[in-house]
Amino acid sequence: MNWLIISSFFFFTGIVAFISWYKSRETKLNTLSGLFLADRSLGFLLVGAGLLFTNINTATILGENELSYTHNMTVMAWGITSVLAMLLVSEFLMPLYIKLGISTTPDYLTARYDQSVGKIVSFVFLISYVANLLPSVLYSGAVAFDGLFHFSDAWHTDYWTTIWILIWIMGTFGCLYAMIGGLKAITVSDTLLGLGIFAGGLLLPVFGLKYLGHGDILQGLHILLTKNTAHLNSIGTSSDPIPFSTLFTGMLLVNLYYWGTEQYIVQQVLASKDLKSCQKGIAVACVGKLLSPLLLNVPGLIAVHIFTHLHNSAEVFPKLDSLVSPPFIAGYIAAVVFGAAITTFNAGLNSSSTLFILNIYKPWHEKRSRQKSEKQLIRTAKRFEIMVCLLAMFIAPFIIFVKNGFYTYIQTVNGFFNVPIFTIMFMGIITKRVPSIAAKAGLIFFITAYAFTQLVYDFHLHFLHILAILFLITCGGMFIIGKIYPMPVPYVLKLNNQVNVEPWKNRHIYTGILIVLMILMFIIFSPLVLAK
Repeated sequence: MNWLIISSFFFFTGIVAFISWYKSRETKLNTLSGLFLADRSLGFLLVGAGLLFTNINTATILGENELSYTHNMTVMAWGITSVLAMLLVSEFLMPLYIKLGISTTPDYLTARYDQSVGKIVSFVFLISYVANLLPSVLYSGAVAFDGLFHFSDAWHTDYWTTIWILIWIMGTFGCLYAMIGGLKAITVSDTLLGLGIFAGGLLLPVFGLKYLGHGDILQGLHILLTKNTAHLNSIGTSSDPIPFSTLFTGMLLVNLYYWGTEQYIVQQVLASKDLKSCQKGIAVACVGKLLSPLLLNVPGLIAVHIFTHLHNSAEVFPKLDSLVSPPFIAGYIAAVVFGAAITTFNAGLNSSSTLFILNIYKPWHEKRSRQKSEKQLIRTAKRFEIMVCLLAMFIAPFIIFVKNGFYTYIQTVNGFFNVPIFTIMFMGIITKRVPSIAAKAGLIFFITAYAFTQLVYDFHLHFLHILAILFLITCGGMFIIGKIYPMPVPYVLKLNNQVNVEPWKNRHIYTGILIVLMILMFIIFSPLVLAK
């Protein structure tokens, strides 16, 4: 075990922890707004960093590099196409949310349909966090750390036991951080780690290319661009993890759900101090997504030329880092990876308690005329976070048994939750008379039908195409129910904005620039340019 790497890791992690505490120490965590929404005070840089680094977690870093190593650059599509989805969300959904003054996305569904729909969706969110999001973040973090520090060898334990121990260490630390710091501490650390990820994103490819070129970076780059060029292709065929056609079907829907509906993501934006900061923050996050392949994909491409075979391909990123980086830099990148795991884990925990308290626990007591003080609600929220954390830590180690790469597993399992919720949200926005019974029927049909296609009968269709087909069928069914049993009174938007709702005037110029850059990324990583 290299003690210089460990010392470097603790040094950089300590700096982030101290600054996060210092910047957030005046935020009042004795109010729900302070704990969950940072008192709606975040500027655009904090919003952008919060969005970006909550999204880029260890599951993303390890998963995308794994698929870049085992297949090609088609996995890049998840991040690059999200730019379009984020811009659509910025233009259409965020103004709606901020004008309503909501705290959670189920709040909108409650206002649009009824309270029962909001509660059902809150339960669906919570199940997805406990069963998928939080365990996958802990598992990927544990895999990364064992690959970086070789704890299995140092502790003389088998791989399974080591993963268990690391998951529980990370989960305990993350839970304490979330409860002590609240959302403000999470977003401050996101900002610092956002800067770190770009620095790390430049450093690791540089050292990797230097190693590949035997000390000559340009020679390493020449090898990367002229050998195994099939790995540089982002235009997927039907045999690739992400066929190019899925970009225009299910992937667009998944990204719209993720950036416009997913609670732990949207909560970062709802904490902005005004609509202008919200939209600027999303634009900042878009720039980050366009640069993210430096960290998420390029290391995997370099590893193709270094590792002929790995026992666990998910370890390709940490293995490369520990091999090619100087110890001090390896520790720094380890701190970035640790931060990526902890901030996403914390955001998921914070959003879980937000959903539970504001959409389930508090309304349940109010219905029975039992008013709870904010102090009591905060105490319950923190106890709930502990319970969710424990469940996630028990589930996480078993992800080791999944096949076809755990990143593909994560996205496939997400299909049970993401597009079904987005579908009823979408129908609620574009119609005024579709009733709550249609939303409930749509959710049940979508989840059941998707489960049938994934667990019972194989239709030999990519899961993203299946999600798009079910989206259209469900929308059609909800529309028919709305025609037969329309709401007696059409839904009317009731404004309750807590902050200024004036939009960012120059947003359309930057939107055009970002879309052009997004298209250029696919052209560069295609047979037209690099993948000849």
